[in-house]
Amino acid sequence: MPNTSDQPDDVLIVALAERDLGALATLYDRYGRLAYALAYRILGEGQAAEDVVHDAYISAWRGAASYRRERGNVRGWLMSIVHHRAVDVLRRKTTFRPAPLEAAAERAADDDTAEAAERNVEHQTVRAALEGLPQAQRRTIELAYFGGYTHVELAELMGVPLGTVKGRMRIGLQKLRRALEVQGTYRERSR
Repeated sequence: MPNTSDQPDDVLIVALAERDLGALATLYDRYGRLAYALAYRILGEGQAAEDVVHDAYISAWRGAASYRRERGNVRGWLMSIVHHRAVDVLRRKTTFRPAPLEAAAERAADDDTAEAAERNVEHQTVRAALEGLPQAQRRTIELAYFGGYTHVELAELMGVPLGTVKGRMRIGLQKLRRALEVQGTYRERSR
């Protein structure tokens, strides 16, 4: 097995697509800590973050042939896989779990239930409006608001200039606001 530690990422991804374990190991050495930090930031649990990184690298191994340089750098591609895996885990953890009857008896009255239902509809409307955005704008907004990333961190993670991140965020939020105004969901917050 040739030494891959000094190879550029673009060469490593080609080797990975050809099933070179050395390329996988080198990419893990380069980005494994960053991948773990990202997964941990989303999940807040060490073991779950380790599992996500493991799954993400297996996915990269299997899907290396699908990598497209014109869509971003290898680092951003790997972190995108980690992010998506972590969000999937987070969604599975927050799915409905039946509560015991005692807990239901302690629940709030119908007024609170109606407010919760209204918030749920609003959340679904926002999610649908997000889905209507172009992928780059949606991903930027999701990483910033749900992942907690700053503009500088997003630029580094996505492998794009800071101005591009800010532009995607501004235009995406404008489109999101217009979509919510059309549906009557958008309300100006008081300052």
